[in-house]
Amino acid sequence: MKIVIDAMGGDNAPKEIVLGAMKAVESYRDIHITLVGDELKINEYLSKRDQIDVLHTEEVILPTDEPVRAVRRKKTASMVMAAQLVADGQADACISAGNTGALMAAGLFVVGRIEGIERPALAPTLPTIGGEGFLLLDVGANADAKPEHLLQYALMGAIYAEKVRGVSNPRVGLLNIGTEEKKGNELTKNTFQLLQGADIHFIGNVEARDLLDGVADVVVTDGFTGNMVLKTIEGTAMTVFKMLKDSLMSSFKSKLAAAVLKPDLMQLKAKMDYSEYGGAGLFGLKAPVIKAHGSSDANAIFSAIKQTREMVEYNVSNTIKEAVEKESQK
Repeated sequence: MKIVIDAMGGDNAPKEIVLGAMKAVESYRDIHITLVGDELKINEYLSKRDQIDVLHTEEVILPTDEPVRAVRRKKTASMVMAAQLVADGQADACISAGNTGALMAAGLFVVGRIEGIERPALAPTLPTIGGEGFLLLDVGANADAKPEHLLQYALMGAIYAEKVRGVSNPRVGLLNIGTEEKKGNELTKNTFQLLQGADIHFIGNVEARDLLDGVADVVVTDGFTGNMVLKTIEGTAMTVFKMLKDSLMSSFKSKLAAAVLKPDLMQLKAKMDYSEYGGAGLFGLKAPVIKAHGSSDANAIFSAIKQTREMVEYNVSNTIKEAVEKESQK
């Protein structure tokens, strides 16, 4: 199995990318990783070359670059070259922690959509109190959506949850402002009807306040709403931990308590870190394309590689294609 990684994407590239790749090949003997980027910089950290090779390029897509223009003009950028290896059949999947918009553009224009998928969806797995996590899609690949798009998101999410996350008969919920069938706007009302007739375990509308309680295994919404939910969850978690830290450091007595509680607090922080679940998959493409978090460390990159390996192993892209074809024949 061949996985290609944009070694220059993300805040901690290439060091953490390389360290994560080396950790992955130690755990999985069935993968071969190609790191695309500045060979001189990569070699500073690459001490294990078994199952890893480097494709040299010095061009990089920057966070400030306009995504579509950058993908079309920077043909030798590390991200674009990684996607091209997948398109050419020289790799089974690709990963990048770089510019999200550019990776979506590279996925669309270089790797290509599955026939029948109108719009791909960007989908991270987010934490829940019980530790199971849930898949949220879309979180920003498309700001606007039609009911038919959300139906496809539900199909793709259910397949991923079952094949990769090992959830039997995953519960699919529609994000809405209430649980009643008649709640919401025209998009959610019309989507509700489509999901009721789909070959999935649709549990109805779910509210944002219940997401972290594990109300569903897969939650579908439009990209604008999904991105707002994602950023709210991320920002709230960061704020709560900052407030907690400030409180625990406010006095000598609380500092003593913090010393005792530190292992439990670190465990809680890791539990709420969605990078532990891997990256955000760009679902609906001909091959797996994974967006790792921009601040990914080696462990987060390792998780993204593990996730990508399982998507390839369980042939998720082809299964999505078959499901969409079946749904279109109804």
